Amino acid sequence: MLTASALTVGLAAGPALPAPLTTAGSAPSATRGGAEAQRAQLEELARQLVASGAPGVVVRVDDGRGRPVEIAEQAPWAAADQRLAVGDEFRMGSNTKTMMAVIALQLAAEGRLALTDPVEAWLPGQVPDGRAITLRMLLNHTSGLADYTEDPAVLPSILGKDPHRWTSAELLAVGLKRPALFPPGTRWSYSNTDYAAVGAVLERVTGASLADLVRDRIARPLNLKHTYLATDGSWRGRHVRGYEPDSAHMPAGVPAAFRDVAGVHRDGRVDVSGNDPGWGGAAGAVVSTAQDWSRFYNALMSGRLLPAAQLAQLRTTVPMDPQNPVDGPGSGLGIETGRTPCGTVWAHDGGITGYSSTNLTDGTGSRTATVLIATEFLFEFGADAKLTAAGQALQSAVTCAMFGKPTPAPAPAPGPASVPAH
Repeated sequence: MLTASALTVGLAAGPALPAPLTTAGSAPSATRGGAEAQRAQLEELARQLVASGAPGVVVRVDDGRGRPVEIAEQAPWAAADQRLAVGDEFRMGSNTKTMMAVIALQLAAEGRLALTDPVEAWLPGQVPDGRAITLRMLLNHTSGLADYTEDPAVLPSILGKDPHRWTSAELLAVGLKRPALFPPGTRWSYSNTDYAAVGAVLERVTGASLADLVRDRIARPLNLKHTYLATDGSWRGRHVRGYEPDSAHMPAGVPAAFRDVAGVHRDGRVDVSGNDPGWGGAAGAVVSTAQDWSRFYNALMSGRLLPAAQLAQLRTTVPMDPQNPVDGPGSGLGIETGRTPCGTVWAHDGGITGYSSTNLTDGTGSRTATVLIATEFLFEFGADAKLTAAGQALQSAVTCAMFGKPTPAPAPAPGPASVPAH
């Protein structure tokens, strides 16, 4: 997720890839008990996640071999507001970055910009050290720019208390108030400011708004009827209601600055689905559905959105973990990759007030999966260990189901006989 900070929230840093698991033993799956047993496992894990405190959960898994598995589970109190459906729109948070990277690469293929262009060429005088920061560095988070979501100026918008309509230039300026983290190109560090800069460049190159670029270059060509960049707090279709605990029920692990969220209060919770997500901008303001995103990933990874040269650039990675640069996760352009016990995934997370999601695909786009949980702060700050563990268990199972494989069982806890003698 994001770097640890009392003012960091919302736009997730990368895919919450399933933790490494041993292959000793396995749960019911497509290879043991058939597809129905695997579906039953996913349904049970989704129910456990709701029982652990999630207001609602959407799961969609397409292993490329038949009808996708689609599951919607919901707490009874949330169902009283509105019944959750798999096809509901939801806020994608940082998954937005994948679409922004695609648009940048489309423009590169058209010769309208180059990944080697310095930021200074497009945003003259706006970015310190802009001659040393390239567009590629923005897209793969090696620019060294600090994250604007860590600045107090954005906090009222994150909490739904400020109706200010943020522009890409304004969000970039907020991020640039903070000192650079390292010299450009020397390290990797996730920063939403990178994509505020990308958004400003895309607008400068094309003369179009980000919302129009998403519509004209991705949503319309792929017939994604429920995908758009939000320009205010309104929705275009039936949507997931996202919730956060109210101030009296917020767990102790959530920093004080985030404990009072605006929205519709109900029985200890706050419905934040009417809040304006525009502060996410190019870093996190897209709305979509699980099915639309599956179609997007399929088009992207199969080469229908980008020429081969640009798709190869998108999939060229830098290490995200300096302690494990070879076998650890890698950051491409707007997308990350990592090894799991069941296969190599390409993925991104999205966290924005009221909504936590992960979208995954394989290297061909023929297999896709989505997990959406209708709350965010409890995951962002690790404030509920039971909820976090239930979310990780579901995501591990979903990842393996996408590959049509059994979920590896966790290694058993060591018994007394295995404890080394002193």
